[in-house]
This record gives sequence, structure tokens and C-alpha cells, in this order.
Amino acid sequence: MNRLNRIVLGFVVLLTAQANGGEQTVETRTTTARRFMLNEAILTALQQNPDILRARQEIERTKGLFIEMRAAAMPQIIETGQFQDLDPHITNIGGVREQVGTSFVNQIGAERTYTLQIAANQVIFSGGRVPGQISSASFQRDSSYYAFRNAIDQVVATVRQQFYLVLLDRALIGVQEESVRLLQSQLQDQQNRFEAGTVPRFNVLQAQVALSNQLPQLITARNNYTISQLQLAKTLGLDFDPRRGDRPPLEAVGELIYVPREIPVTQAIALAKENRPFLKQQKATVLSNNSQVGVARSGYFPQINALAGSELRSSPLTDNIRESRTGYIFGATGTWAIWDWGATFGRVQQAKAILEQSKVTLDDDVRQVELEVQQAFANILQGRELVKATEKSVEQAAEALRLASARLDAGAGTQLEVLDARTQLTTAQSNRLQALYTYNTAVQPTPAPKPTPLPLTGDCAVKTDTRTQTRVNNSVGK
Repeated sequence: MNRLNRIVLGFVVLLTAQANGGEQTVETRTTTARRFMLNEAILTALQQNPDILRARQEIERTKGLFIEMRAAAMPQIIETGQFQDLDPHITNIGGVREQVGTSFVNQIGAERTYTLQIAANQVIFSGGRVPGQISSASFQRDSSYYAFRNAIDQVVATVRQQFYLVLLDRALIGVQEESVRLLQSQLQDQQNRFEAGTVPRFNVLQAQVALSNQLPQLITARNNYTISQLQLAKTLGLDFDPRRGDRPPLEAVGELIYVPREIPVTQAIALAKENRPFLKQQKATVLSNNSQVGVARSGYFPQINALAGSELRSSPLTDNIRESRTGYIFGATGTWAIWDWGATFGRVQQAKAILEQSKVTLDDDVRQVELEVQQAFANILQGRELVKATEKSVEQAAEALRLASARLDAGAGTQLEVLDARTQLTTAQSNRLQALYTYNTAVQPTPAPKPTPLPLTGDCAVKTDTRTQTRVNNSVGK
């Protein structure tokens, strides 16, 4: 009986272990880090990055603003109604005198009165206010389109930089792990030699110190790798999953490679001035501010509106709806601020100042684009030269470590030579990886997925010639 109980208990324990193992397998599958190649990471960021989502909503906002401003130029169909029910004691006071034969009697008016009016209100003359508002809203809409494109460019650049940083940190972990393995083997070799009596204990202590000094660098490299993964996940818009715990949120697939690319710096600057949405966005802002100057100037002119429609009125004598009257209404209203103590002048001055500020910002943005292109070009040259230089240094450092180890084994070398050669190899490998990272983040990538170019309502193309651009800016608003 006891044997049977033990068998049953063992069977239950086995089933429980299998069930727990199955649950653990399912949990592992659901918390496995997502694998991303560079293009997949970019596409994910384009769909989930908050900067891009905000830029999309800004487009919707400016679309609504344009519709609102355009509606001001159209006839506004307005229906108004009024109903009034008066107490009989009040209506007796305002009775109407009506002649009956040769005498007059007081006729009490209707207790209930109502009016119903349907009319169209149209702006006849606004001094340029309505066209200016429509034009300004149109350019603001264009600016939001280019802000969206600029947000895409910025997010793509950030994803590339962070993706390459993840690859760099992962490769640096490999370098540090290889260095630790070499030091561990060196320590084991020195311990064996010490036990054999061929080397002093100083060699063992020296190897232990070298290994202890290398371990913090490995720990730091692993932490940098984790941080870079978390930063990339945030840019991609990935939410934290409590089930994964402290495991990495993603896995970057790829490695740092060197692909030579050639482009003259003058051609790169010209292309940047022509295609950068950042500059086109600012040019649209300049044109929008120019339209706002016209809106401010409209205060110098009269504002005239026309009204036409039909009205239904109740009879003042009876509540009978058959006695109500209908007819047309037509009229016009106008206002003109003949003297406003300089309020309009102040608004015009503000609009002009904002316009001039946007012009200065546009000129500075052109110079900023030129600076960014030249900096990227300099980083490309630096990365290219570093890649070529470090490629030879890694080979030389590896050969030096091999020779130092061989000399130590033959009794002709010292342990210090081996440790120094190992340090030089680690430095050379790290420098090469850093050079590949610098080059890949600076070089112009292959065309990334981008939306279809959006049409413009105005000429927002930025000229490549700085002098031409200055003339265009100076002519705006004059």
C-alpha cells in the first residue's frame, strides 16, 4: 500500500513538473524579445513613435483651421426664431385703439408673438482680412505637412543612431568577454606554472589583478547594452511588458559593417537645401506670417456685410397663425474704426516684427543645414580613415599577442609583455568598432520608407543660392 502511494505521489509530482514546465514554456514564448532589423525598426517607429503621431494630429488641426478660415468667405445661412408669451395684465396696458363707427375703443393685442427668420449673411468687403486669413491658414497647413516630414526624418535618424549604438554595445561586450577569457586562461596558466615552481607568486597576483580590473569594464559594457536597448525601445514606441521582467525588450539583428559611399560636399549641401522639409516648413511659416500682415492692415478699412432672406411674423392683434405675415428682408451693415488710438497700427507693427523674425530664422536655418551637412561630411571622412587605420591595428595587435604568448611559453618573454599585448588588442578592437559606428551614423543611408510627397498651395521651395534666398525673403511683405 505504501509502495502504491509512493508511485501515485511520484506520478502527481511528475505531472505537476510537466505542467509547470509547459507554463514556463508558454511564458517564455510570450516574453521573448522581439527581433528587429534596421528597416523593421524604422517602419515600427513610423507607426508608433509619439513625435510622428503628434505631427499627424497637427496636420489635422491645420486642416480644420483652413476649413474654418475658408468658410468666412462663403455665405452664412442663419436661421433665427423668437417666441414670447405675455401675461394678459401686461398686454392690457399696451392695448391698441381701434375705430368702431364714430368712436374709438381699446383693442387688446395678442398675448403670444413669434418671429422666424432665414437669411444669408455675406462678407462684401473686409479690407483683405478674410483673404489674408485664408492664405495664412493655407500656409500653416503646408507647414504642418513639412513638419510631419521633418519629424519622420528626425525619427529615422534617431532610430539609425540608436540601432547602431545597440550593435556597437553588443560588439563591445564580445570584445570584453574575449579579453576576460584571455585573462582567465592566463591566470590559470600562471597558477599551473606557480604550482610547478617555474614562476613566482608575483606572476599569479599580477594575472589576478589584471582579471579583476577587466571585469568592471565587462559589467559596464553589459549595462550600456541594456540602456541602449531600452532607449531604442522607447523611440520605437514599445510599451513595457511586466512579464518580461528585467529581460531586454528587443533584439537588434545585424552588425556594423563598412560600405564605402562617395558624394561631394557641395552636392550634398545643394540637395539638403532643396529637399530638407525643415527648410520648407520654415519658408511656409514666413509666407503665413506675411499673410498675417495683410490681416492686421485690414483694420484700416471698413468692414461691410450684406444680409438677405425671408421673415415670418405673427399678427400683433391675434394669435391665429393664419394672420401671420411673411416678406423679404434685405440690408447691409458696416463698421469702420476711424480712430482707435493706434490699436491697428500696433497690430501691424507686431505682424511685421513676427515676419522679420521668421525671415531671420529661415536664414539661420539655411546656415544650420549647411553646418549639419559639413559636420556629417567631416564625420564620414573621419570614420573612413579610422576604419582603414584600425583594420591594420587589429591585425597587428592580434599578431603581437600571439608572439608574446609564444615567447612566454618558450621562456624568452615575460608575463607583462603578454598582458600589455592583450590590452593593446582590446583597445584596437574597441577603436575599430567605434570607427564603424561613427561612419555608419554619419553616412547618408539608403532611401528609407517615406510617405508620398505632399502638394503645396504656395511656393515653399527653398532656393539653393543663399543670395537668391535673401532676395526672396526681403521681398516678402513689400
